[in-house]
Amino acid sequence: MQPNIADLLLAFNVVRHTARAPTAAGRVYSGLRERILNLDLPPRTTLVRAQIASDYEVSQTPVREALLQLEQDGLIKTYPQSRTVVTEIDLEQLAEAHFLRVAVETEVVRSLCLRQDPALTHKAHAILQMQATLEGNTTETTLFNELDTAFHEALFLAAGQPNLHLLLRSRMGHLARARRLDLPSEGKMKAILHGHRAILKGIDSGIEAQATAAMRDHLSGTISRLDRLVKEHPGFFKAKNRD
Repeated sequence: MQPNIADLLLAFNVVRHTARAPTAAGRVYSGLRERILNLDLPPRTTLVRAQIASDYEVSQTPVREALLQLEQDGLIKTYPQSRTVVTEIDLEQLAEAHFLRVAVETEVVRSLCLRQDPALTHKAHAILQMQATLEGNTTETTLFNELDTAFHEALFLAAGQPNLHLLLRSRMGHLARARRLDLPSEGKMKAILHGHRAILKGIDSGIEAQATAAMRDHLSGTISRLDRLVKEHPGFFKAKNRD
C-alpha cells in the first residue's frame, strides 16, 4: 500500500525537528544556520552570545565554536570588541556559489543517467510528491524550501557523493538566502516543481543531455531574477562598494 502523502509530510517534519547534531556546538551551528538561511535572522541582525547560550541551553564555548563555523561559511561577521552580525547577501559570492553548483549538480545527474537504476531516484521521487502537496501554500514555504534542499541532497546520495553535497552546502549561504527571498514570488513553487519533474524525467530516460539541460535550467531561476530581488529587498544585499 502506498503511504499517505500527509503522513509522509508529518514524518519529514518530525525528523527535521528531532534530528540533532552530535555535539553542543553542532546543535547551535545547525540551529543558527537554519534560522539565517530561512531569514528568521535576516541580514544585519546582531547576535548576542549570552542570548544564544540561553536559547540553546549551552555554555559559551559551543556558542563560540558555532559562530566561528558560521563565519567561515560567510553567514556572520564578528567585529572584535564590538558585535557579531548576520552578513548581507554578497552578490559576488552568490555568483561563485551558483557557478560551482551548476558544475557539480549537472555532473551528478549525468552520473545517474549512466547508472540507469530506478531505485536510486526513488527517494527523490517521494520528496517531489511531498513538495507537490504544498504548491501554492504560502504558510508552508519553509517546509517547501527544506524539501527542495532534500530533493537535491537525495540526488547526491543516489550518486554516492554525500560528502560533495556537504561541501557544496557550506558554500551556498548567500545563494540559499536569495532563493529563500524568491520563494514566495508568484509561480515560483510551480517552477521549482516543474524543474524537479524535468530533472527526474531526464535521469529516468537515461538521456544525459536532457537531464543536464533540465538541471541547468532549474538552477537558473533565481539568478535570472536577482536584479528584481535586489530592488525589492535592498536591505538584504551587500552594496557593491561596501566591505
